[in-house]
Amino acid sequence: MSCSVAVSGSPVFSPQRNPFTCMPSPETLAVGLTQSHFSPVATSNLSRSVPLLKRKRPARIDIPNMGLEAIEPPLASDGRREVEEECARYSVYCKRGRKRVEMEDRHSASVDLQGDPQMAFFGVFDGHGGSKASQFASENIGKRILEEVMSGEGEERVIGVEEEVKNGYLKTDAEFLKEQVKGGTCCVTAFVRKGDLIVSNTGDCRAVMSVSGAAEALTSDHRPSREDEKDRIERLGGYIDCSRGVWRLQGSLAVSRGIGDSHLKQWVIPEPETRVIKIEPECEFLILASDGLWEKVSNQEAVDIARPLCVDPQKPTPLSACKKLVNLSISRGSMDDISVMIIQLGHFI
Repeated sequence: MSCSVAVSGSPVFSPQRNPFTCMPSPETLAVGLTQSHFSPVATSNLSRSVPLLKRKRPARIDIPNMGLEAIEPPLASDGRREVEEECARYSVYCKRGRKRVEMEDRHSASVDLQGDPQMAFFGVFDGHGGSKASQFASENIGKRILEEVMSGEGEERVIGVEEEVKNGYLKTDAEFLKEQVKGGTCCVTAFVRKGDLIVSNTGDCRAVMSVSGAAEALTSDHRPSREDEKDRIERLGGYIDCSRGVWRLQGSLAVSRGIGDSHLKQWVIPEPETRVIKIEPECEFLILASDGLWEKVSNQEAVDIARPLCVDPQKPTPLSACKKLVNLSISRGSMDDISVMIIQLGHFI
């Protein structure tokens, strides 16, 4: 059996002598023409015998001009990414986390309550799921605590100040739940009255006092991994598990107490733990801060850094100490909102 090979341009391959009719699909034709598989003569003949199908131009897409707003994260609700405040008795500095779209931390500071220079309220609030809960708590919890404390004035107290503070927390939580908005907040508060320092917390905001340069933690973080908190949650039918290296309640929340969190209210309680301390001369200053600081800076390290700036007999600069602590946490990789408040306790002795 003989075999012949057709070569392009040879008489064998000439279209005039080809007895077959070539009718390729439009797709095949388009590819063939593009790659020049046919001779110029063949291409000309095929184009006359097979109509080319032209693809329709797609409809125009109008893309709105969003400018930089499309990629620039929104500012904090107060219009700033940083918040600072300073007076002789306290200083505070807050900075939004590097990957946060909103500042969720809030703070509260009220001095000269009821016209008494020895009575004041301070608080730091670390919101989660938005800033609604932290904003509400910062505006209301001090008022509720003051109402509870003052209601017992002028008569023999039936309950102690710890219960009065607790009632203030519970009322704030109940009022926030009536708002029917999502989110929650951790709290750490300090109420100063008649030379007493009353420190309370829910969640993982923390209070640390410098006592002659030694750090003394006045609060204990409420985390699901804490043994007593874990037992309480499990008794109520809840569970904790480790998600992305963090122990979480119901696989969701990394704290076990706080204001708000209506969807987890069965387990996330607003009841604070409270400690009452008599302010003595060796009680130098108090640091209230969100966990954005404490996850990167230890208690003693925070005191060691802040103390030279807070106890300087010439010109103390506690605001500089607040900023130094915040920036140290950021330099160590914190992506969280960070709030640091320093209270000069010597003014309340």
